[in-house]
Amino acid sequence: MEIFGKIICALPIRSGVSAKSGKPWQSATYVLETQDQYPKRMVFDVFGQDNIAKFNIQVGESLTVSFDIDAHEYQGRWFNAVRCWSVLHGAPQPVVTQQPSVFSPVGAPGSALGIPTPPPPSAAPAAPAGGSDGLPF
Repeated sequence: MEIFGKIICALPIRSGVSAKSGKPWQSATYVLETQDQYPKRMVFDVFGQDNIAKFNIQVGESLTVSFDIDAHEYQGRWFNAVRCWSVLHGAPQPVVTQQPSVFSPVGAPGSALGIPTPPPPSAAPAAPAGGSDGLPF
């Protein structure tokens, strides 16, 4: 999933040693606020010293965050974890879609001026054999 917004808070980096592997770890937590009419806030984590340095997230910058959501249980309670796996700095690029043309093909009347022409009239249905009112009964 992706979200675009502005970083409004960076919490201190947490670190420790894994109980399972015995290797050291680091995690940084950030708060992002969307730029919508009704802004939303999301807390997310960047795990690993390499990712923290690579993403180089700073308070006040706008960015697009790609993330995964996972839940875990601890002492009978459930918690969500939002973990960032990619960051794009700056505003998102607008998506350009092709719109069908409503203008006349080249060589049609008015096409040189870019004036739209109405669609050709469809063929009228044939009158039923039984009468002139067009009703089937």
